[in-house]
Amino acid sequence: MLIGEVARRSGVSARMLRHYDRLGLVQPTSRSGTGYREYSPEDVRRLFHVESLRSLGLSLHDVGRALDDPSFAASGLVDELAAQAEERIARDTELLTRLRRIGDPRPQDWEDVLGTVAMLNDLGSVSAGKRQTAALASVGDRPVPADALAEAVLREPAPNVAGALRWALAQSGGDAIGPLREGLNSPDPEVRRRAVDTVVEISHPDSTVVLREALSHDDDQVRRVAALELATRGIADAIPTLIEMVHDGTNDVDAADALGALGSADSIVAALMDGTDDSVVRQRVTQALASIPGPAAVHALQQLSQDSERSIALTAEYILGRRE
Repeated sequence: MLIGEVARRSGVSARMLRHYDRLGLVQPTSRSGTGYREYSPEDVRRLFHVESLRSLGLSLHDVGRALDDPSFAASGLVDELAAQAEERIARDTELLTRLRRIGDPRPQDWEDVLGTVAMLNDLGSVSAGKRQTAALASVGDRPVPADALAEAVLREPAPNVAGALRWALAQSGGDAIGPLREGLNSPDPEVRRRAVDTVVEISHPDSTVVLREALSHDDDQVRRVAALELATRGIADAIPTLIEMVHDGTNDVDAADALGALGSADSIVAALMDGTDDSVVRQRVTQALASIPGPAAVHALQQLSQDSERSIALTAEYILGRRE
């Protein structure tokens, strides 16, 4: 088979076939009487092997070694090629994300594009001052996409910069909820805390949904922050976590205030009074009842004013006196 026919059938150009011949990768078995290259079926089979290996990313040098060197180990090279492919994918994914973020605000000209690029770069700066300035400027004429701000706040260690980022995200509505929800599932507890602290500052129905989901989170701190915020939004689902906080003595004053904000339901008082065999827990419950309105709380305080622990009885009597 002459070179032209091989090129036509294989899709490999005649120029590349000549290059392979010079390198010794695919050399025609013979030549015609007029000097034309003639490829045997074995030559063509080797050509397809070369193209297959090239499609995996092997260099021509490594292709030659793979085909001709019996000691050449395939597994190690394949692992190396896989690692290189993963690096390329990561770089391309990062580039795609950045391009989409630049395109989301619909830039009118290249000045807008450059301005957005500069702000995205500043959000990743080593300078806390630059990061804070970018956060504050992100709600201006060149808004930064909310997902970029969300990623920034999840990795931000400086409290003042994190505060600026949370403020910026609060202006964005629910656009950042997706990345923040992912942050709540991070294996890093610091990332989870930043995520929930940011969600509570976003006034949007989607943030309430995420906070309700967080009530069943394995991270106690996430659950408690979510419960305190949900109480301010009038969500009764937060009650069990708030009562747990009172009983455990974890932010029990804030939890008591939150329970009071939810109203005077008898069920709240009953749940508080349940499981108070421990005098330390009864003391906390007594103090918490000061924040809860209604006759059920008064009745519970009257019971506690007869407690065998004098400090509990005196606290209950004092609170009753203040209520009167």
